[in-house]
Amino acid sequence: MSARRALALTLSAVVVSSLVISCSFLQDNKKYLTGDNLKKAEKVATVVRRTFADITEEEEYYIGRSVSALILSRYKVYENPALNSYVNLLGNAVAAYSDRPEIYGGYHFLVLDTAEINALAAPGGFVFISRGLLRECRDEEMLAAVLAHEVGHVASKHGLQSIQKSRLTDAFKLLGHEAVKAYAPAELSKLTEVFEGALGDIAGSLIERGYDRKFEYQADSLSVKFGLAAGYHPQGLSDFLSNLAAWEGKEKDKGWFKTHPAPKDRLARVEKQIGGVKTLPVRDSVRLNRFKQNFKG
Repeated sequence: MSARRALALTLSAVVVSSLVISCSFLQDNKKYLTGDNLKKAEKVATVVRRTFADITEEEEYYIGRSVSALILSRYKVYENPALNSYVNLLGNAVAAYSDRPEIYGGYHFLVLDTAEINALAAPGGFVFISRGLLRECRDEEMLAAVLAHEVGHVASKHGLQSIQKSRLTDAFKLLGHEAVKAYAPAELSKLTEVFEGALGDIAGSLIERGYDRKFEYQADSLSVKFGLAAGYHPQGLSDFLSNLAAWEGKEKDKGWFKTHPAPKDRLARVEKQIGGVKTLPVRDSVRLNRFKQNFKG
């Protein structure tokens, strides 16, 4: 069984259980598979009408966990506890000033051990930043801007929106059709296929294709907004994008450059937004020293 299919099987069980059975049932997959505790038909109409916008935060969290497992099957974790702790603290500090400061399971930030310049945000608050991208950050403002950009994707549910709506329609139709009886192996297999495809949609967007340009521009705008609210100078994002522009010709088919719009295009939009800010925070030496202390190598 492939890793993605195994994850999809688990995810389908968890999502179905959160849709049609009680929360306590989440701890009892064996009982779930027999269908003993499935809700009755009165829940069906509500389930069938649901779209990605109506996926609960709990469901989003489990989808994100499954997508994260796929990411971690491709990239190794950077074994530097101090650095990972620092990135987590900084990421959560920025997330606290986002449009979704509190989500199911909280925000989680992890450094990937790859020289590839990249950052990824899975649904449910799972954010990954590469060692290569960290090396492009000269101070805490720049790193905070990158993390705020990824938090913007989570806050706007861009990952969920990358799931083909046809897959959700298939899933919810199947849920509605089968909600009055136990899931037979055939139905569970079909549902697993649907969720396997959904995981592939999200992972593909994150790693291979990238989000829609409008999502990236929106995340940039939110990075400025969230960063300002947290007390960070938005010039950090401009500086970071300027750094990337120098790499664009060499790395255009890799990592960030493969999945994001051209840095120069983004830079023009960001600088226009910053130009409209009346009062800008100060970039202080305390943050710079903290950054240097935590980022070594």
